[in-house]
Amino acid sequence: MDGNIKKIAKILRCDRDYIYKIDRHFSEITGKSGVFDSIVEENDSIVEEKVRRLGLSMGASAKEVYDALISKVEADDYKLSRALGMPSWTSQKGCEYVGSIAKKVIKNSGAPARGFFLKKEKAKEFLEKEPPRKILAYLGYGSVEKMIEKEDLFEIFCALRFVEGNEWLNKNFFRLYEHLTPDDFEERDIEVRALSPKWNNVAQVFVMKKWHNISHLKELGVVFIIPISLGISGELLRMMSLVLHYLHEVPFYSDMFRMISEERKTFSGNLISLLRGDVVEKKISEGEKTLWLVVQRYLAKDDENEWRLFVPRINPEALHWARASADLARIGEVIPLEGGDLSFWEDLDWVGEYFKDDIGNDALVSLNVVDTVMSLVQKKELIKYLYHHQEALWNKIFQEYFGEKLLEKAMKKHLLRGWFEI
Repeated sequence: MDGNIKKIAKILRCDRDYIYKIDRHFSEITGKSGVFDSIVEENDSIVEEKVRRLGLSMGASAKEVYDALISKVEADDYKLSRALGMPSWTSQKGCEYVGSIAKKVIKNSGAPARGFFLKKEKAKEFLEKEPPRKILAYLGYGSVEKMIEKEDLFEIFCALRFVEGNEWLNKNFFRLYEHLTPDDFEERDIEVRALSPKWNNVAQVFVMKKWHNISHLKELGVVFIIPISLGISGELLRMMSLVLHYLHEVPFYSDMFRMISEERKTFSGNLISLLRGDVVEKKISEGEKTLWLVVQRYLAKDDENEWRLFVPRINPEALHWARASADLARIGEVIPLEGGDLSFWEDLDWVGEYFKDDIGNDALVSLNVVDTVMSLVQKKELIKYLYHHQEALWNKIFQEYFGEKLLEKAMKKHLLRGWFEI
């Protein structure tokens, strides 16, 4: 027991007293015992099976395991590319096809295809009130009215993210959101869009900064793909994973929009908080109960030593990725895959293990598919990309006691506050 708790605390970089307290308290509440032992045993069993499938033994070095995972990503990327007819992700048509397959996979998973989103009329009104000058100049229009008449509204909104810049968005455009009411929203289908090639030149900087060519607009219910290649292997697998992820994230936030619409007075403020990805700012004193944060973004991307990364928490992003990984494993239900399916990556979001590095030190290797893909994309090595795995492990701990439904319920109920006690 002690050894397993120490191992989990080491992976999560947290005080083992947190883990002991969670184990005692949650065991009393649920009647479940030995949960942390079961998590470690399951992790070890999965790691051993996956390492063997990679053609290695548990005595392999961290670099050998990492390299084998990268090779697996590249092999599965090629398998997926062949199944899709080798689509070009630098063409609008090719990206549209990838998006259409992702929507079919999502439909099979039972995820919502509709949501509660900002009305198109209101979106047009925003553009008229706060004209996007850089976009107008880039497209050669003298007025917003003429641009809206000729251009696709959703494409314009997508382009705001990478043409106008964050300062303009935060200081000018998003101020218009302060006056939104539930009446400005409507039920409609979630859309996946591949942007026109006309945006490629101006989107290059955005893509290279974010290291991916896919993003989304929660308030409009749109997932968009920019037809630009990073020129790195594994791109199609990364693209498909990201689209699947966003197709779970968008309906999650749609549910949040519906929830906050019940209180008209606080609607706009809560909406802005959700779109900003706000998290609790101050440390909270803990009593007899266990204190959990709800963190709606990956904080480790900005600061791997920030205080919220060392305390118990649940993370909606990790839940979306877990579901996207499950969808990826089932993609063979939609398109035939030669040489086996992509099930290798299913339920690996929380799985990882220590292997020896070149000088004999323990190095944590994540088996999480997105950590592996982003390590490849960013040309990192070994343990550099671990934050998806660590967030998923916190979710796993909570879920083992209370189940996935209560995990998601707790996320939605406490997301705006940023914390809760059990």
